[in-house]
Amino acid sequence: MTSQPLHHLCVVFRQISLAMAALLLVGCGDKQTTVSLTVAHGLDNRHPVHLALEYMNKDLQQRSNGQMQLQIYSSGQLGSEREVIELLQIGSLAMTKVSASSLEAFVPQMKLFSLPYLFQDNRHFWHTLESPLGQELLAAGTPYRIRGLGYYDAGSRSFYATHAPIHSPKDLAGLKIRVMNSQSAVNMVRAMGGSATPVSWGELYTALQQGVVDGAENNPPSFYLSKHYEVSKFYTLDEHTTIPDVIVIGTHAWEQLNPQQQTWLQQAMQSSSEYQRTLWAEATQEALAAVTAAGVEVIYPDKSTFKLSVADYLAEQTELAHLISRINALATRPLEEHKHD
Repeated sequence: MTSQPLHHLCVVFRQISLAMAALLLVGCGDKQTTVSLTVAHGLDNRHPVHLALEYMNKDLQQRSNGQMQLQIYSSGQLGSEREVIELLQIGSLAMTKVSASSLEAFVPQMKLFSLPYLFQDNRHFWHTLESPLGQELLAAGTPYRIRGLGYYDAGSRSFYATHAPIHSPKDLAGLKIRVMNSQSAVNMVRAMGGSATPVSWGELYTALQQGVVDGAENNPPSFYLSKHYEVSKFYTLDEHTTIPDVIVIGTHAWEQLNPQQQTWLQQAMQSSSEYQRTLWAEATQEALAAVTAAGVEVIYPDKSTFKLSVADYLAEQTELAHLISRINALATRPLEEHKHD
């Protein structure tokens, strides 16, 4: 048997297994019905996202008195971010964690988060997510059979390079920079002067090692836990984008839950989001300390040069102008005021 048919059979087997998992979404116990929701994500078991999902599972079981639980698959066991979103859409998977950038191919409004220097600071970022606008964006995927439950902190993304430090956008000239499979990310790096190269996360370490790309961009915990610091010894904290992770449920799975179950799940989501933000802050500081100890040069650049390099690109985003205006307005208003917008 050739490798191609074998690969096809493996894909088919995985799809069948996932479909069976979806059918077992509701399992019968002796005295009550137990709802088990399968959740997939692509990160390491040590990552704050996985730890927060485990926390969510415990919280959900407590709230429901054992009537609901999560079955969590980490490290991309069930596919890439795009693949698991598609599995949600057809009802073969209940939930996943994906980057808002990955969602933009399915929910056009999510492109907003991939715009550089959109938020003034972390407070402004969370004000936006907790505002009516943030909730509208979670609901925007419903026509596409996916529904956002809530946000996790994924920090700010910054550049790292293998051969030379990046102090300003001019240092990106001629460099092949790995980006997510997001047209917005491609456009942003091009605007800054680099050559954007989409590469899957699982292949990036080797791509850096072999020189397929000269660098990449991500947040400190991901840079550390992926061990990319072993290859790329220059990390520039330009913090060009602040893109949240989103916990998403397929509408097929959501509609199988009764109102009480939906409430339990939404409450567990909120609780885990608050927990994950604390974990994230700790993980960020630990990651920066660890990569520095491993010999990485952490650079704190003048961000104004990076902001200037994308000014024209931002001005071109006319279809998102109304959303950008709403975000800008939230920077100067207390959260209590805009909760009722």
